[in-house]
Order: sequence, then structure tokens, then C-alpha cells
Amino acid sequence: MIGRLNHVAIAVKDIAAATALYRDTLGAQVSEQVAQHAHGVTTVFIHLPNTKIELLEPLGEGSPIAKFLERNPDGGIHHICYEVEDILAARDQLKANGARVLGDGEPKIGAHGKPVLFLHPKDFNGTLVELEQA
Repeated sequence: MIGRLNHVAIAVKDIAAATALYRDTLGAQVSEQVAQHAHGVTTVFIHLPNTKIELLEPLGEGSPIAKFLERNPDGGIHHICYEVEDILAARDQLKANGARVLGDGEPKIGAHGKPVLFLHPKDFNGTLVELEQA
């Protein structure tokens, strides 16, 4: 069902400092900061030859990333994102197998402009999983 690894998301307190670390220290190609108001985050993508790293900074106190940073003040890996060919078929198959889809179960438009869903971390070895339509 899952395709390639699309990205690994890292929650950060200071996206400018984290971007500089990847760009200046590691020599990575980085995107511009983009506010994702519907998701309560600001994102930057670090482009790697085989995948991406997504830096996430809270956009307001109600952000789910703000809550994550309260529990993990130094930041850290927030989720991993896999591509799927058909997000609705993947959702239905996962639910039939007992996996919990977060929210109302309907895909939302993610940072790449494609439909995404999140799966409960307790169903995936403690890891929040994002599925993105390929």
C-alpha cells in the first residue's frame, strides 16, 4: 500500500535557526518558509536526493506543534510521511484492519497541495504517520 518515503517532519522552536543549521552547516538545499494556516504551522522543506525533511514551527499557541514542543522542549521527530496511490482506498483498508485515522477521517490538503491523512501513533509503534496522495 505505501509507496516511497515522502518526508520526515521535525518540530522546531526556531525555524530560522533550524533552516540555517541545515543550509549553512550541512550544505542542504532549503525551501522558503511557508505559513500553513489550516494546519497551524510554518514549514520549510530540506531537499535531499532521496526524500525531504520538513521543519515545523508552531503558528500560534493552538498549533499541534506547540503542544508537541511543550512535551518535547528541544523539538524532535514529529511524524513520517509515506505516499499512497489512492488515499481513500488506503484509508478504507487501514480502517478495515483496525487502524485509527485521526480527525474526521476525511483527507485534508497538506503542505504539498495534495490530500493527506494522519494515523494514530499507538497503531504504528509510537510513530505518527502521515499518508499523502502520490
